[in-house]
Amino acid sequence: MLGCTDWGFLVLTASEFVLGMLGNGFIGLVNGSSWFKSKRISLSDFIITNLALSRIVLLGTLLVDGVLMVFSSKLHDEGIVMQMIDIFWTFTNHLSIWLSTCLSVFYCLKVASFSHPAFLWLKWRVSRVVVWMLMSTLLLACSSTVSLVHEFKIYSVLSGIDGTGNMTEQVLKKRNEYKLIHVLGTLWNLLPLTVSLASYFLLILSLGRHTRQMQQNCTGSRDPSTEAHKRAIKIILSFLFLFLLYFLSFLILSSSYFLPATKMIKMIGEVITMLYPAGHSYILILGNSKLKQTFMEMLWCGHGHLKPGSKGPFSP
Repeated sequence: MLGCTDWGFLVLTASEFVLGMLGNGFIGLVNGSSWFKSKRISLSDFIITNLALSRIVLLGTLLVDGVLMVFSSKLHDEGIVMQMIDIFWTFTNHLSIWLSTCLSVFYCLKVASFSHPAFLWLKWRVSRVVVWMLMSTLLLACSSTVSLVHEFKIYSVLSGIDGTGNMTEQVLKKRNEYKLIHVLGTLWNLLPLTVSLASYFLLILSLGRHTRQMQQNCTGSRDPSTEAHKRAIKIILSFLFLFLLYFLSFLILSSSYFLPATKMIKMIGEVITMLYPAGHSYILILGNSKLKQTFMEMLWCGHGHLKPGSKGPFSP
């Protein structure tokens, strides 16, 4: 029999999964169809589309993980099922976080304005810089996934020894080391977080300089450059907020090895984890003019204010 906690967890995860699939599916459908029709796609749309696709797989993996946690904790914690979940989660998680970081860097280099030679060099080569980051992201995701094979071997050996009941001091030490590796493994997220923070602060500094120049020239504060700064800042700030929650959930899930009430802690961590890939998709939709326009037109059609195929107030 499932308790109230289990049912509440299933309802929350299912709701986050549906919302995330709708948001990320919408991004993939709009950008994918536009790419198919025009045979061209901008770099920012390419990043956002791949980000949405990676999050669709990530949300599916997290949903399966949550369902198994409730209905079959033994199957969730042991064997090939756990390994498959770890592989899918590791690959899509790395891909999702670094694609978001690439998007932050792209917005920063495109929008911010500084006279420093290093920044100008990066700004002039923004496409090349972001493409190299994307290639490095794919390589990192693949490398992290391959590294799991070694961890699986250690886990298999430890599980076999644990099953015999022959737990020597050396085996206990190795098992604690294995758990500690999982806890410290969350620290790799500090690198993309640091890069995104740097992009955010550069945009803030650039906006401040630009605003002062506008005031000195007696120009209005709602010029295109100012609006671009503010839009990019909102997108990156929302990413940072959700990513901090995501990072917190990593710590909760990893620390569950050493804390009591492990299942409850894992449930809390899982719910927080799903907020990031589900919620950030809607922020990207509202921050992208093409996606926002299509989304609003779809809402107007759904409410009967606009006939399908006709142009509404959000059309160019």
